[in-house]
Parts: sequence; structure tokens; C-alpha cells
Amino acid sequence: MNVKQFVVQSGMIIVFGFVVLAAFLIAPQFLSLNNMISLGLQVTSVGIVACAMLFCLAGGDFDLSVGSTLALGGMVAVLVANASGSLWLGTVAAVGAGAAVGSVNGVVISRFGINALITTLATMQIVRGLTNILGHGTPVTASRPGFEYLGNQTFFSIPLPIWIMIGFFVLFGILLNKTVFGRNTLAIGGNREAAHLAGIPVARTKMAVFIISGMAAAFAGVITASRLVVASNNAGEKLELQAISACVLGGVSLSGGVGTMSGTVVGVLIMGIVENVMRLKNVDAFYQMVVTGIILLLAVLLDRAKYRLLAKQ
Repeated sequence: MNVKQFVVQSGMIIVFGFVVLAAFLIAPQFLSLNNMISLGLQVTSVGIVACAMLFCLAGGDFDLSVGSTLALGGMVAVLVANASGSLWLGTVAAVGAGAAVGSVNGVVISRFGINALITTLATMQIVRGLTNILGHGTPVTASRPGFEYLGNQTFFSIPLPIWIMIGFFVLFGILLNKTVFGRNTLAIGGNREAAHLAGIPVARTKMAVFIISGMAAAFAGVITASRLVVASNNAGEKLELQAISACVLGGVSLSGGVGTMSGTVVGVLIMGIVENVMRLKNVDAFYQMVVTGIILLLAVLLDRAKYRLLAKQ
């Protein structure tokens, strides 16, 4: 392995090490146990959504509706739980609503050949509007006792949402690397025509990818609502950009065909650490938006530079 290959394959691990070191030097309390748990909770939603976004990007598409779907999932979970008295029925209803949003995206993109940007941009608006209609434009408080279980329970002194996020990382990592579905998704993103000629069910695979994306986003919404014991109609705003940034930072190609779960985990953590340190230093929210935007831009430039480097080899 030469230096260029090492930089391409391990660059983000090196960057991650520098980010952790810089975070510690800027804010020494960064490495405290309480802050590590706070960081884990902070990236839970992005981490869960990024798992599914990895499949969208690896397949050559992306899903801009995940932020709105997260809000819808939380709202449906609270309303159904309040009406039925069952947390689990609320959770199933929320995940079902996410699957419905993903199905619409999947059908329009895979069956009608409409661009993923236009399709998911439209569903983002539709789903946000539906969420506001359901909640009458205001947050809705969960009245059913025990609704906070998923979001506030601990296991070995670590909050359950962090364990759930780790479970998603493991599950989606296995799905990507050890199953035909994962290999088919990467093949479609690498060359759709070649994948079709090779007998891969392109439309069916894309459909499944978007349904999974919708379900994951809605489930993240259930956890968020459970933590806060309230469903916010504004939840998940800009989540889609955070998830895409985390994936691209972790080496997932915007062109499709390339992506790893380990890289996505690193991307999620880098995004979370930067935001966490800014909060520890009480950086103004407007400056945080600027920094987040710069990270997204750098992620895209890094993606382009990496593949130019690979093309020259």
C-alpha cells in the first residue's frame, strides 16, 4: 500500500484522531463520562438515520425527507399512544407511517424514474405539512405513563437510545456487508445498467432502500419524542443535511457504489464532536450553523478529491 492509498483508505480515521485531540485541548471536560454520554445521546438521531442514508447514497440516491419523517414518526407515536394507551402500538404506527413515506419515495423514484432530489424534496414538504396538521401546528405532549421508556431507560448506566444506535450500526453493517441486498445496493450505485443486465432487481432494491430509510427515520422520531415526552412538529429540521454530511465525511460516495458502516460511524462522531465542543464553549447558534455548513462543503470537496486521486491511479 502506497502513501496515496493509505491516505484515501485511512484519511478519516486520522482526521477523527485529530478532531478528538483538538476537542480535548479546546474543552478539557470533553472527555468526561457525563459529556461522553451527552455526546452519545446528541448523535442518536443522526446515527440511526445515517445508517439508512448510507444505503440511499450507496445506491446512487439520497433521501431529503428523513427530517420530516422523523417529526411525523414522533407525532404519530404520541397521538396513537395517547389514544390507545399503548406505547408499542404507537411505535408500530409510527414505523408504519415511515414505511408509507418510504414507499411513496420508492415508487416514484424506481417505477416512474423521477429524480430522487425532486421526489424527496416534495415528500419532505408534504410530510412536514401532515405533521403540522396532525399536531395542529403545535407540539403534543405524551400523556400515556411509560411513554418515556425508550428514550430515558438505562442499561449498565448507559441510556437505552445509545444502545439502540449501536444496534443499528451493527445491524446495518451486517446488512451492507453480509447480505445479497447490501451487495446489490452497492452494485446499483456503481453502475445501474450493468446491475440490471446482471439480473439484479434494481427497482425492487431501490424500493426497499427507501422503505428502510423511512422506517429508520420514523423510529428515530419515536426515540426523540420518548426522550422529551413530547412530539415536536419542528423536530428533525436539517437532519437530512447532517446525515448526508456524516455519510460523506465517512467516505460514502455521492456518486454511489462506495460506502462502509465503519466510515459512517466515524462521520457521525466527527459531526457530533464538533457540535458538542461548540456547545461546551457556548458558541452562538448562528456560528454553529456556519460551521456545520462548512463541514458539509468540505465533505463534498473531500469526496471529489478522493475520487480524482483514485482515478489517477
